[in-house]
Amino acid sequence: MLPREELLKGVENRDSIARVIDQAEQAIKTWEVVQTDFLSPPEIAEIRQVFARLTDIELVAWGGYPQAERQRMAIARSELPLEPSQISVTLLDIAGNFLFDTATHRDFLGAMLGTGIVREKTGDIIVLGERGAQVIVVPELAEFLEMHLQQVRSVPVKTRTIDISELKVREPKKKELTTVEASLRLDAIASAGFGMSRSKMVSLIDGGDVRVNWKDITQASSQVKTGDLIAIRGKGRLEVGEIAVTKKDRYRVQLTRYV
Repeated sequence: MLPREELLKGVENRDSIARVIDQAEQAIKTWEVVQTDFLSPPEIAEIRQVFARLTDIELVAWGGYPQAERQRMAIARSELPLEPSQISVTLLDIAGNFLFDTATHRDFLGAMLGTGIVREKTGDIIVLGERGAQVIVVPELAEFLEMHLQQVRSVPVKTRTIDISELKVREPKKKELTTVEASLRLDAIASAGFGMSRSKMVSLIDGGDVRVNWKDITQASSQVKTGDLIAIRGKGRLEVGEIAVTKKDRYRVQLTRYV
């Protein structure tokens, strides 16, 4: 048995992590690969952190494509080989004429939830403008949604399963840059990476628009480190790379911005 209470101590996503602990215990007991439902980025980050303490369990996440935000996790004993290909996902095409009634991510999600399913069974939704959207789901939902998802907003839609190779996702644009700063404060690094003033960045942090490793951060003085992922709503993500100290005791930081 896993040390449940110790693993759950101080976690934010307690219910989600408790379910994953149950599934991990099942994987240990049965010697099988167990799959979770779709998890949000904050849940995935915290689960990885919690399970990093254990040596007898392996985790791998996959959401249908490399940049997927919502992903399922496969859990297995560390003795078993574990690959993203072992995680089952299905791609649905939701086709309709949205030229005169534009639908958003929220509209497609609301229409799906309106059929009676729960959010945990759905992954990313890729909106295709006037043509509709694509959505990644657990395989057991595909037939149900093909039958019951017939309208989004005022637009009749046809929902059908398509091959995952037909997924229409653009590769994120990437920009590499280097900054030299007096400190590793979040406001300093993020303002340099996103190309905006320090005061504007402080305002975004204070307003709850900035997340580090998918956790909301409201302290501009928070320290960043190599490997951190800084995200600002509507402005993309920034990955903190190698950090070196210069001869003048300043910090040279490699950054990668994704837009």
